[in-house]
Amino acid sequence: MNHPPEQSLVRRSGPVGVLFALFLVCLLWLSIARGALLAMNWSRLYDEPALWRMFAMGLRMDTIVICQLFAIPAILYLLLPGKVVRERLVAVLLTLAAGVLIVMEICTPNFMAEFDRRPDRVYYEYLRYPHEVFGTLLKTYPVQLVVAALLIASLTFSFWWLTRRRMSVAADWSWPARLLAFPVMAVLLFGGIRSSLGHRPANLSTAAYSGNHLVNELAASSTYTLFTAIYMSRNEADAAALYARMDRQDVLTRVRKYTGTDLEYPVPDIPTLHRQPAAISPPSKPPNVVIVLMESLGAGFVGGLGGLPLTPNIDRLSSEGLSFTQLYATGTRTVRGLEAVITGFPPTASASVLKLPAAQGNFFTLARLLREHGYATQFVYGGVSNFDNMGKFFRENGFDTFIEQKDFKDPALLGTWGVSDEDLVVKAHELFQAQQRPFFSVLLTTSNHVPFEFPQGRIKLHEEPAGTRNNAVKYTDYAIGKLFELARTAPYFENTIFLVVADHDARVFGEDLVPIDRFRIPGFIIGPGVPRRHEDRVASQIDLAPTLLGLLGIETTHPMIGRDVLHLAADAPGRAIMQYGDANGFRVGDKVVVHQPHMSAETFLYKDGRLLPTEHDVELERDALAHLLWADTTYRERQYRLPKH
Repeated sequence: MNHPPEQSLVRRSGPVGVLFALFLVCLLWLSIARGALLAMNWSRLYDEPALWRMFAMGLRMDTIVICQLFAIPAILYLLLPGKVVRERLVAVLLTLAAGVLIVMEICTPNFMAEFDRRPDRVYYEYLRYPHEVFGTLLKTYPVQLVVAALLIASLTFSFWWLTRRRMSVAADWSWPARLLAFPVMAVLLFGGIRSSLGHRPANLSTAAYSGNHLVNELAASSTYTLFTAIYMSRNEADAAALYARMDRQDVLTRVRKYTGTDLEYPVPDIPTLHRQPAAISPPSKPPNVVIVLMESLGAGFVGGLGGLPLTPNIDRLSSEGLSFTQLYATGTRTVRGLEAVITGFPPTASASVLKLPAAQGNFFTLARLLREHGYATQFVYGGVSNFDNMGKFFRENGFDTFIEQKDFKDPALLGTWGVSDEDLVVKAHELFQAQQRPFFSVLLTTSNHVPFEFPQGRIKLHEEPAGTRNNAVKYTDYAIGKLFELARTAPYFENTIFLVVADHDARVFGEDLVPIDRFRIPGFIIGPGVPRRHEDRVASQIDLAPTLLGLLGIETTHPMIGRDVLHLAADAPGRAIMQYGDANGFRVGDKVVVHQPHMSAETFLYKDGRLLPTEHDVELERDALAHLLWADTTYRERQYRLPKH
């Protein structure tokens, strides 16, 4: 019997042809759904430049999720024996996969109308209460619910029919032929899921390419955003179950007293939201704000803090403004430094908020606050935006622009972690010069990271070979000096406040439950109105944002619990919050409380770089616990935000 050419091609392509055809059908469905969402939101998107990029990015993100859903059915289709059983089982699995895609996209318009984002953590939390949720939907949207159910049923049945039809036409390859096809299919599926030849696979930060929140939401599919939220929720922990419980009002009272001033908290659902008055007279022109976060640069590398003589530029610049001599990081990873400095949020028993699902929108950041005051907001990074979910988190939480590796042309060096620090500061300087209004910008350096790659000939090496931590620190210091050298030649310099601070120390370790000395980091603020002085009290990274705000001459409202160190009472003790693995340190003056999971709190005296056990300070231990519980509850209940206007 002779088959038509197209039918003959389908037949010869066997199971591979079936999978490819169904893959294209799913891809078409997601593209149609994206187009429908675009049409529904056209009034908010019509003037966005290059909207076609949303569909191009969508194809990439859709490929990822379809390959994930097709992986197991594809493997079974190629490896299982028995044609009838194999095809029926695989048809069911493929139809279930397509059904997920169909259901999620049909549910999306109503969800977006309510929450202005694709289904995420809130969506699957609602699914835990099907009686209440579906009862509400049935009473509120009875007609829409019936139409949606019929549409889902008809589309899912159509996919089932198409799947069985394609399988019946396709040739049943022999076992050796299917076995030979398996590694090729496995490579294609793995490549589709990873969607990157770089160090890290694509993720939601890859799709967050625009400064427009809605564009980023539409670029991915609802199945992808839901799967990501479920995956990210694994990083959440219950602080009360790990440490101890405390009355909610007691928690708030204890946390609030550490702000250092008498404040009013008028918004019940944002219980730490308060007004920070302008500490200085408003300047004639709002000052720009630049934060430089330096990778892995503890006090032990800084000559001015008693460390190695590796940082002449940092030592010199520190003397030009406010220098913190007892500043402590909140954690041991860059995400903790970003979390503390840019959001003012303390560490929790969970992962950093950059990676937690409930913080991927409407979470407080300095960028979100300053944008409301007319600032342009930028994040400048020499690596790729999907590392540690930075691109997604920051674009969704106040940053208009995210500069990453692909935005650098002809860098002096492109290493494992991205472009060199000098490329970073040169790019930032160009960006600053182009601004037409006040700007808030964050720079994140990377050269001081294993394997310590930096351009040759910039520094006199501290030691041989070149690729060592100490040499990389010297190079980062060189780049900091270059930034200020360039800035001093530009008009923006005279009206810019710079905060330069480390994210954390390198290789934090020690014999104590929390090796306090390895959390000490350099930090200084220079610029107009910044006093030249040393701040010798203990301070935390979470104090830096409120201190910056105090120097701007504007009245702000925010939920941060850090303190403006320049306006603390003279007798107010310093405070620092530190997380080391599962141990959480809370230091006030020279007393340190350490909480560990499922253990009683311990009080220590910090002396000569060591923690010395001392008698329990019950009140201080409860203060420390209050901060742990506050952060956990505030995140879970979405209370760390600005009020809606």
